Amino acid sequence: MVFEKVKAILVEQFGDTAADLTEETNIHDDLGADSMDVVDLIMSIEDEFHMEVQDEDIEKIATVGDLVTFIEERA
Repeated sequence: MVFEKVKAILVEQFGDTAADLTEETNIHDDLGADSMDVVDLIMSIEDEFHMEVQDEDIEKIATVGDLVTFIEERA
């Protein structure tokens, strides 16, 4: 469930590039996310999952799986 919501957000933000993503997909390397993309992504995650993501947590999130795990641990 969390993965599907995260995937929908990524597809909306990155388009077809994100359509075939897996939990191993690297947000920076595979999707080409720059720092502004990550800020937009985190804002969308915070809105969708009603949570706050701290700056130090953002640095630990490299893959889609990292993001999903982060959300699941705080849900």
